[in-house]
Amino acid sequence: MDVTEDQLLATIHRVLSGAGPEVIVGPGDDAAVVRSGSGELVMTTDAMVEGVHFRTDLTTPRDLGYKAIAVNVSDVAAMGASPRFAVCALTLSSAIDAAWVVELAGGMRECCEEFALSLVGGNLSAGGEVSIVVTVTGEVVPGRAVRRNGARPGDRLVVTGSLGGSAAGLRVASQRSWSDDERDAIRRFMRPTPRVGEAGVLASHGVTSMIDVSDGLALDLSRLCRASGTGARIELARIPRHPAATPAEALAGGEDYELLATLPDLETFEDARSELRNAFGVSLGDIGAIIDEGLVAVDENGTERPLMTEGANAGWDHFR
Repeated sequence: MDVTEDQLLATIHRVLSGAGPEVIVGPGDDAAVVRSGSGELVMTTDAMVEGVHFRTDLTTPRDLGYKAIAVNVSDVAAMGASPRFAVCALTLSSAIDAAWVVELAGGMRECCEEFALSLVGGNLSAGGEVSIVVTVTGEVVPGRAVRRNGARPGDRLVVTGSLGGSAAGLRVASQRSWSDDERDAIRRFMRPTPRVGEAGVLASHGVTSMIDVSDGLALDLSRLCRASGTGARIELARIPRHPAATPAEALAGGEDYELLATLPDLETFEDARSELRNAFGVSLGDIGAIIDEGLVAVDENGTERPLMTEGANAGWDHFR
């Protein structure tokens, strides 16, 4: 492919027909938002493809089923919404047996029950490799969906939890033994935790924009800033790094499914951090600020350099 994933998506968006009056948020955010009756629905879909997103020799079908639901729940959470219903289109290769599928479904059910989500249907097909496509719909209070485009200069840039754990988990998964930190990293890779309740707390504190970190902090930050028409200045030493992760994995590893958000001031940040800690035992880190333009990274010595958002080590891109 001679274009990046974001460039291809932008081209597809131009080809698609214009949104109707019932569409509140169309392509380009974590999820779409549409009017339905007297309320608003949030809709998202994600695919997990064998050989691209997972290997059957490194993950159990139960963990894979859980993750297939969880990554979609994370997108709904990033909009400040609550997940409600899901459907799944499942393609199976000839190497898969019925017992494997039953375990996959068990993992899906486990995640659905954890987040009060109902899997209500889907489709089953044969193919060359396993593909799991899940669509989730959720509900949001009318007018309260949190988008990527609300960040303003002066906002504090914050992130939940720690970053790089999933990338570290993938890196060490094929080893024969692991440290406790590496075991936790593998768990984060196999079973990410959507921040549904945490997103609600951030929304209640007036978060101005939000995105889930699925493709790496640097790349997803660039998307948030592009949608908002702003820049950002981040302090690398303040990025909350998982103990098994390298600095590069924390900055660009992907699949952490933490929330990257902006809050209007430090006082609001402190209030939100306290509530997240007390309610969920989850940390909230202040890693920088929104600026007028440009993406700037500051190292531990105070040296500034452009934040790399393109290239092989800048984050996950399906076509790079």
